[in-house]
Order: sequence, then C-alpha cells, then structure tokens
Amino acid sequence: MKFKDFIKDKIWLIVLLVLAVLSIEILLLAYQILPIIRIYIALIIIIVVTIALSIEFYKKKNFYNKLKEDLEDLTEKYLISEIINTPDFTEGKILKEVIQETGKSMLENVNIYKRNQEDYKEYIELWIHEIKIPIATSKLIIENNKSKVTRSINEELDKIENYTEQALYYARSNDANKDYIITKTSLKEIVNTAILKNKTSLLSNKVTIELNENIDKEVYTDSKWATFILNQIIQNSIKYAKEEDKKIEIYSDEKKDKTILYIKDNGIGIKKGEITRVFDKGFTGENGRLMGKKSTGIGLYLCKKLCDKLGLGIELNSEIDVGTEVRIIFPRNSYMVM
Repeated sequence: MKFKDFIKDKIWLIVLLVLAVLSIEILLLAYQILPIIRIYIALIIIIVVTIALSIEFYKKKNFYNKLKEDLEDLTEKYLISEIINTPDFTEGKILKEVIQETGKSMLENVNIYKRNQEDYKEYIELWIHEIKIPIATSKLIIENNKSKVTRSINEELDKIENYTEQALYYARSNDANKDYIITKTSLKEIVNTAILKNKTSLLSNKVTIELNENIDKEVYTDSKWATFILNQIIQNSIKYAKEEDKKIEIYSDEKKDKTILYIKDNGIGIKKGEITRVFDKGFTGENGRLMGKKSTGIGLYLCKKLCDKLGLGIELNSEIDVGTEVRIIFPRNSYMVM
C-alpha cells in the first residue's frame, strides 16, 4: 500500500478539513481573537488529524502488505482465507469476513465438483468393466467359428477393446498414484505382454517384430501401466506402417543411472514440425487425418501423462518415410513417490 494512494482515498476528508479550519479562522477573526491563538488552534486541528491519518495508514499498510506477501507465498491461493490475520480496524475485519466466506463457498463448490467427477469416473470404470464381458464372449464365439469374416470381426473387436482400455486409463490418469505400485519388474515380461495383446493386429497387418535379447532386464515401474504405455506405442507403429516390409524393432540400452527401452519402426514417419506436438492432447497431425487412420490424438498424450506419473521419461524421434523411434526411460534403482 502506497502513501499517495492512501491520500487519494482521503482527499475529500483533507478538503473538508481545510474548509473547516478556514471557517474557524474566519469566525475567530470576527471575534478579534489574537493571531497566536488562531494559529495555535489551526495547528492543533491539523496535527491531530495528521496523527490520526498516519496511524490509520500504517495499520492498513501493514495489514495489506502482509496479506499480499502471504498470497504470493501460497501455492494454492484460495487458502489465504485460512491464514489471514485479524486486523484492528473495521474495514479490514469486514474484508477478512468476506474473504473467508468466499473461500468457504469456493471449497464447497469444489467438493461438489469433485464428488460429481468421482461419480462419473466410477460410472465410466463400471461401464468399461461391463463392456468387457460381451467383448470376451464375442471373441469366444469367434474362436469356435473361425473364418475369414470372423477373423475380421475379431480384429475390430480388438480395436474396441483397445479404445475401452484407453478410456479406462484416461479416467484413472488423474489419480494414477492411487492405482499403481512401483516394484522391480521384468522388462522382457512387459514387452512380451504388450506384443501378445497386439498379436492379432500384428499378424493381420503382416508386421514383423524384431525382439532383441538385451531386453531381459529388471526395471522399477508398475507393470500394468507400463504395459499399457508400450501397447499404445506398438499400436501406433502398426497403424502408421508402410505398405510393405513392415517392421518393429524393440531393444534396450543400459546407462549409468537408467535403462532405455527403444521401440523403432520403419513406418511413414512424422513431419519434423509436428514432432514437438505429438504428446499434446488431441493432436493428430497430418498422419491422423489420412484416410482410414482415424486418430484420436489421445494415445501418445496418455503415454506422456502416465510416464510423468510413474516417474518415467518418454522421447520421440521421427523422419518422414524412414520411421519413428520412441524411447521409454526407466530410472534405475529408484522408487518414485508421488
């Protein structure tokens, strides 16, 4: 709070004070009061009012400056209502009451919103678990009635299953820390599980997997979430594969403080100007708008979000008509506490 701003707020009081002093001086002059007495009376009035204004200014300055400092120090600004000091002037007390009532109302609305979000999340999770039953039943029927048509239907069911799984992980992504456990896990097992999930799609699209034996390592992560991340990357490699000689190479590399898993394909690649945006929510790029690709722009976004939650790194390099390389970085011997 600046003094000049305070004076601007008190300008009418100062004007009235000057008029009052002038009126008193004129009245005393009419009664032929000695000049020394008139000056003394004027000075007393001015000094008293000046002292009163100074006291008021310093009270307000200390209160508002402290309020601003506390607000700047807070990460969650809405908590200011919990730490605000009670001032010893009326305006400040009213302001504190208003801030506290506003904060209370805001927290009540946030809690309502959280409950609604939680209810919606629970419904989505329940719906996804329920939809898995008819999908599994349909796959069983197909398994017992194999034909060219049922194989095509099975491939479409795999896509439906992937989208439902994607929706489940998306619903859980904001509270991922409640749903994962970081343990020592076999990297080879994660890779094999992800490949197995895509077995039908890999065969029908004639995509070859080159699996290097150096992936037989142990990393610290949650196997379920890591498998989902790798699954999304493999599906992208299948979706954006070339017409001929389709190949995905998976291998790992050991560094001093990390293990890096490489997933490298020889697909159509990504434009150079789009590489920095591939992890943005909803970004599909030029490839996503190609006929038949039907990209949602959610897969890589989820991969990045879940990697951040798990304490993993994820990087992507690509070149048009050469292919794409994705790197998942597992910190070595460290549990990530969220």
